[in-house]
Amino acid sequence: MTRPTLQVALDILELHRARQIAREAMAGGADWIEVGTPLIKSEGMAAVRDLREAFPRTEVVADMKIADTGTMEVEMAAKAGASIVCVLGDADDTVIAECVRAARLYGVRIMADLINVADPVGRARELESLGVDIINAHVGIDQQMIGKSSVDLLRSLAGEVSLPLAVAGGLDAETAAQAVAAGADIVIVGGWIVRSGDVEGSAARIRAAIDAPAIAPAKKKSLEEEIRSLFLQVSAPNVTDAMHRKGAMSGLIPLTFGVKAVGPAVTVQTFAGDWAKPVEAIDLCRPGDVLVIYNSAATHVAPWGELATRSAINRGIAGVIIDGATRDVDDIRALKYPLFARACVPNAGEPKGFGEINAEIPCCGQQVRPGDWIVADESGVVVVPKERAYEVARRALEVKKNEERVRAEIERGSTLSAVSELYKWEKK
Repeated sequence: MTRPTLQVALDILELHRARQIAREAMAGGADWIEVGTPLIKSEGMAAVRDLREAFPRTEVVADMKIADTGTMEVEMAAKAGASIVCVLGDADDTVIAECVRAARLYGVRIMADLINVADPVGRARELESLGVDIINAHVGIDQQMIGKSSVDLLRSLAGEVSLPLAVAGGLDAETAAQAVAAGADIVIVGGWIVRSGDVEGSAARIRAAIDAPAIAPAKKKSLEEEIRSLFLQVSAPNVTDAMHRKGAMSGLIPLTFGVKAVGPAVTVQTFAGDWAKPVEAIDLCRPGDVLVIYNSAATHVAPWGELATRSAINRGIAGVIIDGATRDVDDIRALKYPLFARACVPNAGEPKGFGEINAEIPCCGQQVRPGDWIVADESGVVVVPKERAYEVARRALEVKKNEERVRAEIERGSTLSAVSELYKWEKK
């Protein structure tokens, strides 16, 4: 078996950052450098020229995603220094043919990207007959967010064409190894390397994984387990960023510090300290649920306290959110339990039984339905619609990765303004 090629996809906006990341990735074992589509859109062919000059003996891939004007775009990429140029696999056959002709003229190769192709196997065969050099089994980031897998796409192509097969889309060390075992000749990794705080180390881990792809069967998680695992890796601010600044509750205070609550919501509507329904709801919760209580925004009387908290712990409830007040805060803090409320007061209400369990409720400026996901930490509480929970969790992890890379650059002496090139990207 020939050594798999590791291609690092520089899907960022700033050229100076791309150059530095490329150096670190090459030191970690990357073979090819991809000038990603966002970088090309941001910096144009200057990015290809710059990276060709910086890496004169390395394959430079221009991810042009050509959809039209094939000759012109292949020519500009080739003259800028690209050795491989990417075309969209679902482009018209005439576009593909023109790309191939231009590639032969200028001495470069064509990689056809199967992103969003309806019939990948059939189209891959057609692309081979049209003369492309490499087929890329690519699942785009927005498709990854809803659970589509580039490794599954690659497996469907194995043995169907005789061309080298590349694979791209959300790969980490484990899935990169799976891709090589499934027949990938070229493994394309972007975020897991580019957004890492340790680019060289991340590239080295990918390199080691694809050079010795021993695949241990992983225990299959349920969707809920996967969502919980992802949300536990990120912060409430990561989640709101992933939702375009939506979903954040307002006015809540974390009563216990250094703890976090993640889980599907069980909702309770109660009135002015009536603690009957909140306590009854404890027995209806599954382990890992989060209890969300609307106390009609009353903050002078509490529907919750230490004894209810101990009951919630016994039940395995991940945390409690109260649009209203709680009491016994010193005892709850001693229990290190995740509880968020608008206020703390000593007064308890009466168990009259008014209200409802598992209805849609307002809570601190957000609507919460049973089963919506709650992510709560010291920065605040976010509610995620249950239909988008997996997607938002995946996107939040991407936000976190990007922050880790920016943090690493600041720790090396840069500033947030310099890393982000704020003056360039301010809205005009």
